[in-house]
Amino acid sequence: MTDTAFVSGASGYIAGFLIRQLMTEGWTVRTTVRSLAGEAALRQRLAVDDRRLHLFAADLTADAGWAEAMAGCRVAAHVASPLPVGVPKNANELIVPARDGALRALRAARTAGVQRFVMTSSVAAIAYGRGRGVHHFTEADWTLLDRPGITPYVQSKTIAERAARDWVEREGGNMEFCTINPSVVLGPVWSRDYSASVLIVQKLLDGSLRACPDIGFGVVDVRDVADLHMRALTTPGLAGERFIASGRFMKLREIADALRAELGPQASRVTTRDVPDWAVRIAALFSPLARAVLGELGSVRHQDASHAKAVLGWQTRPVEQSIADAARSLIALGVVAA
Repeated sequence: MTDTAFVSGASGYIAGFLIRQLMTEGWTVRTTVRSLAGEAALRQRLAVDDRRLHLFAADLTADAGWAEAMAGCRVAAHVASPLPVGVPKNANELIVPARDGALRALRAARTAGVQRFVMTSSVAAIAYGRGRGVHHFTEADWTLLDRPGITPYVQSKTIAERAARDWVEREGGNMEFCTINPSVVLGPVWSRDYSASVLIVQKLLDGSLRACPDIGFGVVDVRDVADLHMRALTTPGLAGERFIASGRFMKLREIADALRAELGPQASRVTTRDVPDWAVRIAALFSPLARAVLGELGSVRHQDASHAKAVLGWQTRPVEQSIADAARSLIALGVVAA
């Protein structure tokens, strides 16, 4: 393989694993970071053939750098998108860069003659806004943005994917476009600069999350998400497709239980307590993070990944392995004391 692929957001969690997989299979990769100041550290972390990895400075909020980075690429994966640790006061802090960054990447890809464009969206664009109860979702579903309690992050992923699909329909020409919609992404981390999704495991492991509210997430391994991107990049005939990337849905309490079962004494600080809904509602009067989960209390969201498995032959590893690998890597890095 001597082809060239574009991947945005090289310092990101999913992007790093995707870059490694592409290069292991012989691709040359052109990729973006917001600043080249940390290029040496990033190259050391990725540990790939420097001769086939080309870094360019480009930001989701500006045009500079995108055309140069995309030049000569046959396929493109737009993975970069803001993932906050907290809840921003203004939703546009997330919506604008997510939406406009996707459109910038699409325009640059069309100009460069990219044949296939894979965008990392999220189940946040599929499975929110239904409230309490047990819900089952497929790729045909969309998050209901007009419902109360929809967080800025969920808004940003939904709006960005819809904007990208509308643009492709109007202006995409012959470029094949599809999305990958992961749930909460866990698994091993390489450095202390890790995804906000892994904070779920960190806060349970270090004891700072002292009790579990009645919320949950689909869980998927970062290595499996990268593999699904790889399959989408290299499989023709996927124009317009959408692929849920998720393992089984787990309540926060189940994730805590899995940590104790998998890590034994190393999980001694993981809580065994639950938070009643009324206590979350009181906390929401003062805490933006508590307010952000109010609309999902008691919600069970089963996100069906059978389409990706049927069309692309995708497989997932057990969610317990992903949770344990995330925890063990945090301990190995010294983020959490053993």
